[in-house]
Amino acid sequence: MPNMKFCALPLLLGVTCATGEIRLGIIGTDTSHVIAFTQILNDPSSPDYVPGARVVAAYKGGSPDVESSYTRVDKFAEELRTKWKVAFVPDIPTLCRKVDGVLLESGDGRVHLPQVKPVLAAGKPVFIDKPLASTLEDAREIARLAKEAGVPWFSASSLRFAEIATSLKFPDITSAITWGPGPLEPHHQLDLSWYAVHAVELLYTLMGRGCEEVTRTYTADSDVIVGRWKDGRLGTVEALRPYGKFGAVVFRSDQKVNQSDPKATDSYGPLLVEIVKFFETKEPPFPNEETLEMFAFMDAAQRSKEAGGAPMKLR
Repeated sequence: MPNMKFCALPLLLGVTCATGEIRLGIIGTDTSHVIAFTQILNDPSSPDYVPGARVVAAYKGGSPDVESSYTRVDKFAEELRTKWKVAFVPDIPTLCRKVDGVLLESGDGRVHLPQVKPVLAAGKPVFIDKPLASTLEDAREIARLAKEAGVPWFSASSLRFAEIATSLKFPDITSAITWGPGPLEPHHQLDLSWYAVHAVELLYTLMGRGCEEVTRTYTADSDVIVGRWKDGRLGTVEALRPYGKFGAVVFRSDQKVNQSDPKATDSYGPLLVEIVKFFETKEPPFPNEETLEMFAFMDAAQRSKEAGGAPMKLR
């Protein structure tokens, strides 16, 4: 195999990488993303294969009080270990010594701040999977610490780069409506951050920054969150429970209306293309400030819900 070499890792890792490939480490194996991402990056025969980086090591993590975490963390870890030959390490500092960049994949947003701290201390660029955090305060602290350490980062839903968003991104959008699953997780202070963050990110992908006030109507079956942008545009998110399909409609200045194709499906491939590019260039594909405003949007929606639907300014 003349085009292969050991990735400057100790032989105990038991992995090889193509010359020039970026070595990535995973934190948290309690989400199906770790399997999907590893297959797309590590398997050249995959139809969605994205070259340039390879998952070589992982730290299992897991949250004992979140059912979707403790019931899946060992299963996904075992598949990474046996099928994909990913080496497991006992802690995050050890992981950082073996990789060039980090995929922080833990499903529980509450643990992202403590888990990212040793990554930033090690100076490793990091992609933080959704949700960036479980509170606005934690999201801002992650951004502050990363800036202080001079470490590049970004966080994104795969929807941002999927056809559902790219096919509707027009410069003359006057308002937009997005919808998607909105199941809640009782441990997350910002309840929309658990899953409805996908539909919120889809809205921000289409509308951009500039929201100043949010109103939320809550029922057991769904939420309707309406944001008012500084320029008068309105953006609406509907979070469906327990689950529902993703979709979007945009209204444009020339009175055109464009709607996403509900049959359109996308893999994680477009997101992984952006992730690999990020680790190559150390430049996030869109401003971190947009992610932070999304959290301010969800924070205002949380306060609106607690106030019986009263409008709330973004903090």
